[in-house]
Amino acid sequence: SHIMSEYVRMTDTERDQIDQDAQIFMRTCADAIHQLRTEAHKGVQSTQVKEHRTAVLDFIEDYLKRVCKLYSEQRAIRVKRVVDKKRL
Repeated sequence: SHIMSEYVRMTDTERDQIDQDAQIFMRTCADAIHQLRTEAHKGVQSTQVKEHRTAVLDFIEDYLKRVCKLYSEQRAIRVKRVVDKKRL
């Protein structure tokens, strides 16, 4: 109970700011991956290097998609809680 008394809950404004920052960050990451894809093969002659870069970018893009999905799920839970709270 001592730990809980020191625990300060985040405000809705703080949560909204985190959501906004997270969305900007994810969009920035997606744009950076897209830009890397367009530049990855410039001046590269080796097929092996091209395939490696493509595989690395595919992995990074997949990871970002999984992070975005997790974020969306967490945000949906938050929205549901807000809606349920307003119903009461």
